[in-house]
Amino acid sequence: MIELDVTIMGQSYRLMCKADEERALREASVMLDKKMTGIRASGRVKGNDRIAVMAALSVAAEFLSIKAPQGPLSDMSILEVQTKIAAMHKVLDTALTPQEALF
Repeated sequence: MIELDVTIMGQSYRLMCKADEERALREASVMLDKKMTGIRASGRVKGNDRIAVMAALSVAAEFLSIKAPQGPLSDMSILEVQTKIAAMHKVLDTALTPQEALF
């Protein structure tokens, strides 16, 4: 594990991560800093906790809307894939529940 110092919205944070995760964590902190600084600069949201929540929601929404660049799921967002998987689990649970009584 290594220590990593990052700054987000003017506040310093010391983080621990594996050496091979350092670059990704640095990039994530830069991205979060930009989002939070942008939200603060807009003047519509007050308070660091609210700014952090708005930034987190923005990042989560971006993540869930990402689509695979190619392949059988390329026309679906991550959220759509999660929804389909949950529906498949429900169908499987419904189909397999009667089988539990046999054992």
